Amino acid sequence: MSQRLQGIEEFVAAVEAGSFALAAQRLHVTRSAVAKSIARLEARLHTRLFLRTTRSQSLTQEGHGYYERCRNALAELEAAEALADAARSTASGVVRVSMPAMLGRLKIGPLLLALARRHPQLSLELGFSDRLVDLAEEGLDLAIRSGDLGDSTALVARLVGMQWMVLCAAPSYLAERGRPQGIEDLKPPHEAVLYARDGAASAWRFHAGDRVAEVLLPARLRCDSAEVLLEAAIGGMGLARLPAWLAAEALAAGTLVRVFDEPRPFGFALHVIRARSRYLPLKTRVVIDWLAEHLPPLLATD
Repeated sequence: MSQRLQGIEEFVAAVEAGSFALAAQRLHVTRSAVAKSIARLEARLHTRLFLRTTRSQSLTQEGHGYYERCRNALAELEAAEALADAARSTASGVVRVSMPAMLGRLKIGPLLLALARRHPQLSLELGFSDRLVDLAEEGLDLAIRSGDLGDSTALVARLVGMQWMVLCAAPSYLAERGRPQGIEDLKPPHEAVLYARDGAASAWRFHAGDRVAEVLLPARLRCDSAEVLLEAAIGGMGLARLPAWLAAEALAAGTLVRVFDEPRPFGFALHVIRARSRYLPLKTRVVIDWLAEHLPPLLATD
């Protein structure tokens, strides 16, 4: 029976990923391993499942029918694994998680290390990057994302906190340029240090009555590193709009100060996302529940 299952996971992954290379990333094996598994599967079935050219691959008619049945069979196996998983009291296995770089290093990473110490059979593979990752393409179980998630029916999201934003500056900057009293004062000669990804700077957002106001000041520094923006703000290079958890230490030390009070703080929702599936493994559920319980206090404004 086990031999009859060999190559099926690789075959289904190749169909759904669209290529052997992407299937290999999802399964954490080499492309050649995927190709060999599928070749052995085709030899055992005495039929060709894929039509391959140097630039593309597509399913044969036999491949289409075989894929539908294999997909259903794997779904049944997943359901059976879910029953066995539910009977376990200890989380075990590997959970692969991607998260924003600095938030991950300073807040989420340490939280997950604490969780791993509580569950000796739980293994973690953590990635720290501010880019938007594709869970299926990169073989990830979970990703932490800040802000708008967009519209994707293939994903399930759970709120695990809010990144509250603060407008701050070095005392030296305010002594030189003056202190804005409100949003209407955020204009030249004031300047900013701005977060920017792929060359596009992110406008600052503020609650202004029943609307959200956006402000985009001239900037001497644009970068995709929150850590560099923090250091630049402390150095007096401009006003900075930073997550409260990131600015907290500098605000407490007096190297940064809040520019003005915001009656209604603005924040970005922080979600943990996963692919939609029939069941949620215990190992993954434990990670999600832990973050939902322990991350919000670490992001508080006070």
